[in-house]
Amino acid sequence: MTYNATSPEDYISQVPKERQNALKTLRKVITDNLPNGFEEGILYNMISYYVPHSVYPDGYHCDPKTPLPFMSFASQKNSINLYHSGIYAQPELHDWFVNAYPKHCKRKLDMGKSCVRFKKIDDIPFELIGELTKKMTCNEWIDIYESAIKKK
Repeated sequence: MTYNATSPEDYISQVPKERQNALKTLRKVITDNLPNGFEEGILYNMISYYVPHSVYPDGYHCDPKTPLPFMSFASQKNSINLYHSGIYAQPELHDWFVNAYPKHCKRKLDMGKSCVRFKKIDDIPFELIGELTKKMTCNEWIDIYESAIKKK
């Protein structure tokens, strides 16, 4: 589902009532653990965390007017999805997350390249997401991103 929100608060107010508390909690966990340098806002119609142009003026290579994306989450039709670019870009972080997940959640991990889908709101592993959020600094993300761009 797409929400045309102008702020994280606006986004959360538009999702179904039964999901709002989970999204508020997810947002708090992320913002409480987010390393310095990242900003919160709306990118790609999702609540997002990104490297602002004031820190990384080049922006995202696909559209330099867009700040460099890092993490996002969204309420979709059948799930709440968490997107984390570092999981996709850094194999060690991916492996850590996949191995840690069963210690925090009894459900099978439903994961794409950078997307983790939570079909049951009560099974969102907030503590694990907090740990994931603080695993990569803004400068580390910029370095990984620039290394990947140079390889292309």
